[in-house]
Amino acid sequence: MEKKQFKAESQRLMDLMINSIYTHKEIFLREIISNASDAIDKLAYRALTDDQVGLNRDDFKIVVVPDKEARTLTVSDNGIGMTQEEMENNLGTIAKSGSLQFKKETEKTDDAEIDIIGQFGVGFYSAFMVADKVTVISKAYGADTAYKWESEGVDGYTIEPCEKDTVGTDVIMSIKPDSEEEKYDEYLEAYKLSGLIKKYSDYIRYPIRMEMEHSKPKPKPEDAGEDYKPEYETVKEWETINSMIPIWQRPKSQVKDEEYNEFYKSKFGDWQDPLLTIHVSAEGSVEYKALLYVPGQVPMNYFTTDFKKGLQLYSSGVMIMENCADLLPDCFRFVRGVVDSQDLSLNISREMLQHDRQLKFIAGNLEKKIKSELQKLMDNDREKYEKFFAAFGPQIKYGVLADYGAKKETLQDLLLYWSSKEGKLISLKEYVAAVPEDQKYIYYANGESREALHQLPQMEKLQQKGCDVLFMTDEVDGFVPQTLAKYQDKELKAITAGDLGLETEEEKKAAEEKSEKSKQTLEFVKKTLGDKIKDVRLSDNLGSHPVSVVPDGGMTFEMEKYFKRMNPEAGMKADRILELNADHPIFAKLQIAVAQDEKKAEDLVNILYTQALLMAGLPVENAGEYTDLVCSLIG
Repeated sequence: MEKKQFKAESQRLMDLMINSIYTHKEIFLREIISNASDAIDKLAYRALTDDQVGLNRDDFKIVVVPDKEARTLTVSDNGIGMTQEEMENNLGTIAKSGSLQFKKETEKTDDAEIDIIGQFGVGFYSAFMVADKVTVISKAYGADTAYKWESEGVDGYTIEPCEKDTVGTDVIMSIKPDSEEEKYDEYLEAYKLSGLIKKYSDYIRYPIRMEMEHSKPKPKPEDAGEDYKPEYETVKEWETINSMIPIWQRPKSQVKDEEYNEFYKSKFGDWQDPLLTIHVSAEGSVEYKALLYVPGQVPMNYFTTDFKKGLQLYSSGVMIMENCADLLPDCFRFVRGVVDSQDLSLNISREMLQHDRQLKFIAGNLEKKIKSELQKLMDNDREKYEKFFAAFGPQIKYGVLADYGAKKETLQDLLLYWSSKEGKLISLKEYVAAVPEDQKYIYYANGESREALHQLPQMEKLQQKGCDVLFMTDEVDGFVPQTLAKYQDKELKAITAGDLGLETEEEKKAAEEKSEKSKQTLEFVKKTLGDKIKDVRLSDNLGSHPVSVVPDGGMTFEMEKYFKRMNPEAGMKADRILELNADHPIFAKLQIAVAQDEKKAEDLVNILYTQALLMAGLPVENAGEYTDLVCSLIG
């Protein structure tokens, strides 16, 4: 029998097929099963117009048979089969796809059932990654003779007539022996094959059947006594491995909440129900279906390198990528789910996407949909949304910061902060709706806890004025207000920012006069503290408190703390301004000391400065010295 050479840049191209195109050897089973599905699709399509086919949809199947003794793995289908000529064209010509040709021929039909997976004509050759010989036995529909195609790889192939009783194709792969680098034996294990089918081909529309072994108890003998212990035996049973109909392909009205939840837990390995389910069915220039989930809790590996952002990507029910990161922005990296589209442009191995407009279109729409559904959750089920925000609020805030605030307009309405006035979490929109129209600012305070922020000196005056203050206590909150800058027409204003816009013109004039009269004292304070502070000033924002230290410029104290944790050696530090309350009795004592006893005045200044640091949650520079100063004054 004459051995024929492959029609192509033969050896180099075949070597490329086997060794370079596919990054994971396990992909071979997906490709062979997808080809089998395509073959059945063709015969199913023929059955629509040909009564002689004698098969209906329920009769079609794909059978997977591992044989450890023979070291073969066989994938069989009862699809349309191949003639000798088709074997020559489809198997003997690398990168020629019969599926692609069939797809072109049927593109004019409106039959939604026609959905051919294979397009490139290279998937079949992935079998050589795990097999040193591949045999294809096929009998075409309507033909009397079957043919056997056989090849050991780059050296060519043979075709000869053979016997086959039924229409369809058997692909018989002679599995390579194990090597030090690769374990090929696993592709003869039913549990391994079952796992690969579930992973990559779970939603092939035809049943994928395989004989599985199970341990079952033997029937209890009738004469068994009370001390009888059950005996077990291993039995083999044919099972359908794949699910066939993806849950996301079903209409929403036909899917129960319990089904959504069970799919999520089994698919993504969670034990809790998801907090939110989003089912999308999009038609138009790019058609796709998506099933997205917001977890009920932060995954245990969420903050580790093991956590991979992205959605499972399917093309016509075949998984292409397990984590397609390009389908999710970082702000929604916690979302899990699947996307299925036949409109995506895939590369030749179907392992990766071509980065084209279709992908970007889907990603953009999904981002809008997730945001919209989260907004609905906030509006309609506040308790559940607050649960979501407790888990993933920091991620939303980091999303505000990302790319210099590129997504702040998208995300700002999803933010929640604790309201000092309401005693609960509120949104920026709710804050603005509740304040007087003439209030220019959205007041906020950064700190480690709500309790600490309540004690800030500035809070007293703001509460007296009836102003609400948003408490921002996450680490990332030290940066969020600067990125947002404004919400609607109101500027975000830190309560430590000096001018809070609460004074009348008369009050401002009176404050200037106080400062002028206290000029000598203020200069003494600044001289005493030296480079510890950038400036010193009087403030009417301190209520009954004597002193406060506030940041100057863009860097806040919370930023300072963050940078110090990240890089203690960098020495990044916010400029400090010491604020004094001229109406507090201690200020009068300080003025007297400045005039009469400079040593005592210096001690008072250092005590006041240290107290201000403590109230701001900043480290005390010399705790022992501070203690001695306090004790000396008491004594």
